[in-house]
Parts: sequence; structure tokens; C-alpha cells
Amino acid sequence: MSNKIYPIGIQNFEKIRQDGYFYIDKTALVYRMVKTGSYYFLSRPRRFGKSLLISTLEAYFQGKKELFEGLAVEKLEKDWIKYPILHLDLNIEKYDTPESLDKILDSSLTAWEKIYGAEPSERSFSLRFAGIIQRACEKTGRRVAILVDEYDKPMLQAIGNEALQKQFRDTLQPFYGALKTKDGFIKFALLTGVTKFGKISVFSDLNNLKDISMDERFVDICGVTETEIHENLENELKELAQKQKMSLEEVCRELKVCYDGYHFVENSIGIYNPFSLLNTFDKMKFGSYWFETGTPTYLVKLLKKHHYDLERMAHEETDSQVLNSIDSESTNPIPVIYQSGYLTIKGYDEEFGMYRLGFPNREVEEGFVRFLLPFYANVDKVESPFEIQKFVREVRSGDYDSFFCRLQSFFADTTYEVIRDQELHYENVLFIVFKLVGFYTQVEYHTSKGRIDLVLQTDKFIYVMEFKLDGTAEEALQQIHDKHYALPFASDERKLFKIGVNFSAETRNIEKWVVEE
Repeated sequence: MSNKIYPIGIQNFEKIRQDGYFYIDKTALVYRMVKTGSYYFLSRPRRFGKSLLISTLEAYFQGKKELFEGLAVEKLEKDWIKYPILHLDLNIEKYDTPESLDKILDSSLTAWEKIYGAEPSERSFSLRFAGIIQRACEKTGRRVAILVDEYDKPMLQAIGNEALQKQFRDTLQPFYGALKTKDGFIKFALLTGVTKFGKISVFSDLNNLKDISMDERFVDICGVTETEIHENLENELKELAQKQKMSLEEVCRELKVCYDGYHFVENSIGIYNPFSLLNTFDKMKFGSYWFETGTPTYLVKLLKKHHYDLERMAHEETDSQVLNSIDSESTNPIPVIYQSGYLTIKGYDEEFGMYRLGFPNREVEEGFVRFLLPFYANVDKVESPFEIQKFVREVRSGDYDSFFCRLQSFFADTTYEVIRDQELHYENVLFIVFKLVGFYTQVEYHTSKGRIDLVLQTDKFIYVMEFKLDGTAEEALQQIHDKHYALPFASDERKLFKIGVNFSAETRNIEKWVVEE
């Protein structure tokens, strides 16, 4: 039995070190960061260790040498100087009104003013912040370390509410601008967040920030690499294999499939999701740990608002300019979804500077598509997983009529707003359903104007289906014959069903299906 205590939900470096929690040593990278630059920005998905990184830097700048005993930085740092620290954590508040941001900024500034003093003439948040930075340096004789955790939380929560987002932007822009005006009094600054809002917004005054989100040198500053797993958790891997009745190779493969696959820069090593990984070792079983901690509904709102074709998500292509910037007026949901950790870099075309994106791993792919289902189809969140289970059972048992009746119920009560782009709505629902069924059976799915062809395989049956929009089910079946879709399975022993399906714009549902065995 492993005696490691895993720091699940614990983001305080001092607590981790003092209370004997398991810690993967990132301090060599922290040291490199401090010694090679002054102003940094890092974007990583939620629960990826950003707050722990901020807390580690805080302990380092407090000169708490004893906390770093046995870690890489102990041998690297000789001086251990104590610096004044201004740590702003925007994680705490729910940002639904302009006052919610004002409250948290005022609270932090007031606490710092108690230590470093205040000036009556400093009335705005930015003037107060600038004054505090200068006085902190003058009073202590040391330049200031500034650490901002989740700088973008207010902006993210206001996605879809342009007026509120503008107010947050107008407040934060001059506030963060104080970092530039007081450069001479600042030793170091790190701002972390999930997303990077474009140059024209929050950071427009802050062009001295070094963005290390897609920097090869810092790719593993948050998250866990495969090497780190083997260096720190080899015995636990063996224990997990034993508990799951798997071989060591199988366990390593399963961990990789479930939780690895984050690539924050092209041609780089894969990074494992630390939250899911630690939970797996803590509970000694696999699960959708990161996903179960909640997915922001603003992602779905963005996808629906921009009438996004979900099938594109698994092989989206874009350039670094799009990936690196989110503007409140943006019509592209992809940067937010990428930066939130639901898509990652899968490939890179050097000639054209184009990135190919896809889901990082099975936990994210299955979790995200599952999460989308109730937002697109007529099924509630509680019933959603059971509905997929029923679909899979029906497909496995050859009960295609029940399958299509269930599918019809998914399209019932389609609201009028989606009818503008009815074909896309219908394709999106089918994509979600067959993607989820595809985690249990083999699915090939293709779309083209006005039609979809689909092959579904189980151990006993093969279904070759053609879906048409405003044609007839008979025409769809004829298409299967004309295009010879069933030919690859001519010598297969499994039972083959050819199914033509028609979708009616008038009824906004599946109108008819015809089957040939």
C-alpha cells in the first residue's frame, strides 16, 4: 500500500510541504522563470496547477528556504531574499455584476494599504495599485513580486454579456496597466488564467508581458509528464495495475488514453491532466475526475450562438493568432474551447503556420460530448447517460425500430430558434448520439450537403445508414445501393442492415426509416 497523501484540491505550497503531501518538483522551472525574465503570462486549463504555481512563487519570494528542502531550487538559489508580495486571487468571487469585481479589488487594495499606507489623492483602483507598488518597494527597500491568479475570471464569466464584459475590461485594463507604469519598483510579475484575451482588450497597456503559454521551455511547468510519473509513482503504478487486474503496460496505456495528450506547443511532449491523475492514484481506479468538477456552460452558449458544426471539433484547423487571442466580439468559439482544455494541438503545418486541433484524451472527448447532449437534444441531464446506454443495447441486439423511436424523441420539441439552421442542428444531434454510441461500438460518420452516411458495427450486426433531409427514406436506401456502401462487408458473417432515413423540415424530426436486411 502506498503511503503517499495526494494534495487533491490543495493549492497551497506551504501546506503541501509542511503536511507531507505528495509533490512533483517543479522548482527548477520556477527558478529559471525568475532568473530569465520579469513579467510573465501563463494560460492553462482549470485544475491544472496554476494556483499551486503562484503559491510556490509566493513561498520563494518570501524567502522560505525551509519549504524547499530537498527540491531542485535548494541547490540553485543561494540568497533567499524576502520581497514584498502583492497576491491577487480573482478565483473567489462570482462575477455577475460590475460591483462584484469592484468589491474584490477594493478588498485586496485595502488589505495592502493597511501594510504599506494610502494616499487620499489615489481614488481609482489603478492609482491605488500603483501607489501601493511604489510604497511597498520604498518601505522595504526591495522591489515587489506581483502574483495574479485567474486574472480572466471576470471576463470569462461575462462571455455573452457584452455590456458587463466591457465594464470589467474598462476596470481591469488600467488596473493591470499599473504594472507597466511602476516597472522600476517591480521585481517580478506573473498573471495566470484559463484564457488569453486579445491584445486590444485587458492587456493593451501591458505589451511587456512574456507569454509562456506556448513556450517549449515551460511546457511542463503545470501538469505532469510521463517521465515524472515513472520517476515519482512507479510503485503506485504497480499497485494500480494489481487493483485493476491489469498488467503494468495496460495500466500505463490506459492512463495515457484517459488523461495524457495535452500539447501546449507544437511537436512537444504530452502533458497529463494532474487533477485526474492524482485522483486515479488516490482512489486506485480510473474515472472522469476533471470532467466531474464541472464544465462551464458558456462553452455551449458559444457553440450554439455561432452555429458551430460539432463534427469539425475533432479536426479543427487554425493559426496561432486565433489560438492566442479571445476578443469579446469574436465570432469563433474555438480559442475559448482550446484554452479551456477541451481541445489541444494535434499537429502543425510549418509551411502555412496552421495548427490541427483535437480532443486531448478520452476523458475530455467522452465527457464533453456527453455534456453537450442535453443542450442539443430533448433529454434532461439526469436521463442523458441512461439514454445512451439504451441506444447501445438496442444496437447490440439488432432492435433498430426502438433505436429510431428513441432518436425521434431526441428531436421532439426542437425550439424554433434552431430551425434557422435546421440541417446543422440535425447533424449536431446525430453527431453527439453516434459519437457517444461510438465509445462502445465502431462508428464511421460522414456528412455532406443534405445527407449523412453512417456505418455502425457491433460483434453481431453491421448497420449501413443513409440520412436525408427533405427527401424520402426510399431515396436514402437507394443511395446505399448506388454508392455501394455495403460492398466492404459482402463477405462478413455478421448480419447486415441497410437503413434509409428521411428527416422532415416540416415536422422537424425523423419522418420515416426503411430497412433492408
